[in-house]
Amino acid sequence: MKLLHSGKVRDVYEDRGDIILVASDRVSVYDVILPTPIPDKGRILTRLSLWWFERLADIVPNHVISATDVPAGFEGRAIRCRRLDMVPVECIARGYLAGMGLKEYRSRGSVSGVALPVGLVEGSRLPEPVFTPTTKAPLGQHDEFITFEDVVAQEGAEVAGELRRITLEVYRRGADLARERGIVIADTKIEIGRASDGTLVLGDEVLTSDSSRFWPADEWEPGRPQFSFDKQFVRDWATGTGWDRKEPAPEVPAEIVEATRARYVEAYERITGLAW
Repeated sequence: MKLLHSGKVRDVYEDRGDIILVASDRVSVYDVILPTPIPDKGRILTRLSLWWFERLADIVPNHVISATDVPAGFEGRAIRCRRLDMVPVECIARGYLAGMGLKEYRSRGSVSGVALPVGLVEGSRLPEPVFTPTTKAPLGQHDEFITFEDVVAQEGAEVAGELRRITLEVYRRGADLARERGIVIADTKIEIGRASDGTLVLGDEVLTSDSSRFWPADEWEPGRPQFSFDKQFVRDWATGTGWDRKEPAPEVPAEIVEATRARYVEAYERITGLAW
């Protein structure tokens, strides 16, 4: 195999003309990789993504060739994938107000140029899910909000419209299914690429604890931070240390590592109905 790219969480290899996407146990917050891994994280993300890819295939094709035909040593945390030309847009859908979306709303009254009602608070459910794209910044830099019109200017009206449609349909399908299982999906980020014939294809990961905010539905209460089954827990810990969000990041204490792993496992088990 040939290593093509090492990202914040995933390593990308070439093997027999295919792409081998390997999910590590690394965790990043504020676009910085923390020095402490979360055990089993890569396997959980891989297994949950594969579960979702099957349930979204009628909305958009995905990059999966095989989850078993992978090189020795990578079993359980790697996927053999189609090679894609990734669209340089982070495609984000938001159904609730949190994180950078909340910060942008408080500053502008809108997110990615989408005007939102006055008076929303942290955790508010939006009238309807919205498409809030960002740039796809290089490792170590920060993504920035862009408008749908910016995506049109970059990718053309037809592709931009499809990016928005796919993102919102993936979010709605995922949010509806998860809600039945006691999980609120507040927002999610997906990545889309072009296959060799120009078809738009869902790649990377989908509806995982790294790419989404998962909240317990029975504890959702607007106006305060929500209990999270995702890496927001690690973000909150990192923020509380006084860290300046620049490298080097602080080591993560064992109790935070253990609690984070437990939340990833619980999200997987609640959503899929399968035991880890």
